[in-house]
Amino acid sequence: MSSPLGITPDESLRKGLRTRHISMLALGGAIGTGLFVASGATIADAGPGGAITAYLLMGCMVFFLMQSLGEMSAYIPCSNPFEEYGKRFVSESFGFAAGWNYWFNWSITLAAEVVAAGLIMKFWLPDVPSWIWSVVFLGGLLALNLFAVKAFGEAEFWFASIKVIAVVIFLIVGTLLVLGVVGDQPSPGFSNWTIGEAPFVDFPLGMLSVFLLAGFAFQGTEMIAVAAGEALEPKKAIPRAVRTVFVRILLFYVGTLTIIAFLIPYNDPNLLNASEENIAIAPFTLVFSEAGIAVAASMMNAVILIAILSAGNASLFAATRALYGLSVQGSAPHLFSRVTRSGVPILAVAATAAIGALCFLASRVGDGRAYVWLVTASSVAGFVTWMGIAWAHYRFRRAWNLQGRPLDELPYKAWLYPAGPVIALGMCILVIAGQNLGAIRDGTAADLELWLTAYGALIVFLGLWWGHKLITHSPTVDLRTADLSPTSAASAHHDAELIS
Repeated sequence: MSSPLGITPDESLRKGLRTRHISMLALGGAIGTGLFVASGATIADAGPGGAITAYLLMGCMVFFLMQSLGEMSAYIPCSNPFEEYGKRFVSESFGFAAGWNYWFNWSITLAAEVVAAGLIMKFWLPDVPSWIWSVVFLGGLLALNLFAVKAFGEAEFWFASIKVIAVVIFLIVGTLLVLGVVGDQPSPGFSNWTIGEAPFVDFPLGMLSVFLLAGFAFQGTEMIAVAAGEALEPKKAIPRAVRTVFVRILLFYVGTLTIIAFLIPYNDPNLLNASEENIAIAPFTLVFSEAGIAVAASMMNAVILIAILSAGNASLFAATRALYGLSVQGSAPHLFSRVTRSGVPILAVAATAAIGALCFLASRVGDGRAYVWLVTASSVAGFVTWMGIAWAHYRFRRAWNLQGRPLDELPYKAWLYPAGPVIALGMCILVIAGQNLGAIRDGTAADLELWLTAYGALIVFLGLWWGHKLITHSPTVDLRTADLSPTSAASAHHDAELIS
């Protein structure tokens, strides 16, 4: 029997995501304003050579992480993999902290996306307060996530498809401009790679600062693991997504930076001044305008709005599944594991949207510094999640080997183990440790607020981990007896409910 809200006793999510949905979900989470608007600023900070090198290095780290995540999620598909894998292969306390960290990360990101969407609408309707649009878009995203997961997947597929088409068109038009085939100006050749300090500006600090930004840009690729719990064929869909999504994202980012580097000098003030409020000088808009596309600004504004809504849609999905998983594992109130007839964890969706709304309201109070702190902290939380992925996979494979399990049983095998997760873990630590180097260089390292902004999420994660361990005394998992069953905690919980 269902409740008046349509919530059923069956607490399992429904499988409705196909391979194309999962691939586009990862693309939708990683391709946003960081590519369309802020990509030019990375070239201004580090020069063309420094920016592209930073993105390539970060791409290598993400490649190793995707390999690790693909191996675990293809074998153990679940909707809150970061808590599940942490509890199974590290400790109960580590998994508890990892699960809440991931929910926090995407709940705050949801708020950031709806605020940005409101700013974008000022391009067409400057007299309408941006907060009205933010409320409208938050309501729309909430509605999308209340339908069955298949409807969510379709919406995200088309959102992400439009972004991909825009990037492909940009790469084609940009290449023609570089070759001098279109546009009123002759081909710039390699002139922009040799002016001033180019190709490496303010080396090595300039490249390191971009290295940090590149990591933030790639965040969202791990959503393929979140979607695995609702995939129709996870053992086929996850490996395929791991192989294709990474290549596409790296191609889009590195290809875009290369085109911008050829066409716009690193010291062009427009590269630093581009923002959501001034889309007319964003690098994508500048390149299309140079190609003679008169409606470039309006066209790119529409694409960026779709990119923001896509990222917000993915953020709400990821955070909701994290809260649902926490509830199933007993780390959050039981009510958040209840689902509708169509398999939607409606109370988890509502709670996550409410947190997003509260953070949005924080941006309307005072000077918004608290909101800026939260958004920055959520970005650092993404790196904490990646550290958890690398460490959990390292221990997962060690447990696999210690228990004498053959690798042929794994639907997908990560390349370069154990070097892959070890390198990824080391690079994540380097990125987090380097958060405050800019403040040290600028002489503002003594500012407590800057330190809290840079390391707040890490402090919260460590507090949750050690606090849980202090209360529960949970031991580190013995890898010789670690749970290597392919059934997730949510599935086991559901089976137990049916038996009882």
